[in-house]
Amino acid sequence: MFGASLLVRLRRWVVLASAGLFGCVAQAEKRPLGAVPREVEVLTVSPSTVRDTGEYLASVVSRQNVSIVPQVSGYVRKVAVTPGQMVKVGDTLVELDSRQERAALESADARERAAASSEELARRTAERTRSLHKEGLVSGQELDRAEAEAQAAQAQVRAAAALASEQRVGVGFHVVKAPFAGTVGDVVARVGDFVTASSPLTSITQGGTLELVIRIPPERARLVRPGTPVEVLDADAKVKLATTLYFVAPEADPRTQLVDVSAIFQNSVGLRPSEMVRTRIVYGTSQALAVPVLSIVRQSGQAFVYAVEQRPAGLVVARRPISLGTLSDQSYVVEKGLVAGDRIAVSSLQFLRDGSPIIPKKPAASDAGVR
Repeated sequence: MFGASLLVRLRRWVVLASAGLFGCVAQAEKRPLGAVPREVEVLTVSPSTVRDTGEYLASVVSRQNVSIVPQVSGYVRKVAVTPGQMVKVGDTLVELDSRQERAALESADARERAAASSEELARRTAERTRSLHKEGLVSGQELDRAEAEAQAAQAQVRAAAALASEQRVGVGFHVVKAPFAGTVGDVVARVGDFVTASSPLTSITQGGTLELVIRIPPERARLVRPGTPVEVLDADAKVKLATTLYFVAPEADPRTQLVDVSAIFQNSVGLRPSEMVRTRIVYGTSQALAVPVLSIVRQSGQAFVYAVEQRPAGLVVARRPISLGTLSDQSYVVEKGLVAGDRIAVSSLQFLRDGSPIIPKKPAASDAGVR
């Protein structure tokens, strides 16, 4: 009897425990998911100025970049510059040995002075002969001879002067000077080297005013013209400098099917010729709805946002599909799915589900994304 009574009490305990367990499970199933509202940042979508832009790699070009070569042959006597040195127009770069040419120049100058003295004597002789001829003391033949000698002396002076000028230019060619202001490149010439008219000495690059060469698709090239804004960006996509296009190529490259566009800028940020930089072309601006990139959720290729809706129980988020347009300044243009005045969640998206209750908080200015 005692064993049967104990068995009955055990069965009752099992039944009561099972009932309590199923009751707890039932209550847990009835409890709504996400019952605790989450604080999220909310953004009210409104029309704003949206830029149609495109980012491209551009090459930096110096239109004044020249390789310096001598105009005559000779031995290098002096190198007056070092690599990286800034020079002005007319500064001496390299001097070649010109002793032989200078000696020839001195000889030509001496011949010019001698010719000038002979011309002066012939001129005075012609003047005296002309006076004597007027008095009838000399014949006309003698006058003609004196005047011819004076003219010949003048011609000899001009010939001597031309020869001296030629020798002076030749001596000048032995001093290689900077054709414009800029920065000296690698100095190849060394003292004692024998160089010819085809031997490179150094190079000079003008880095104050540089040019951007950008290659863009033809369909985009149809949207640009001289004056279209261009921005040079750093590694963080921040604008380093701004300029405008001045040239759009009339035809596409037959190999790449890209169109060259160019912009000139004052190099205030230390860019170097032949450097590749990141640029952004601003094709145009318009008024449109836009949402921050970080407010978008994608699933199976479809873009969604969590729209904030007012329900009887309070504010909740509802997943809403949208159609995106172009990407501009960390924001996507919204073509369909939202209207002005709609509110969307822009933070804590990984914790939200369709129907999750929320409490809005003021969005940070840096996270707004839409201006």
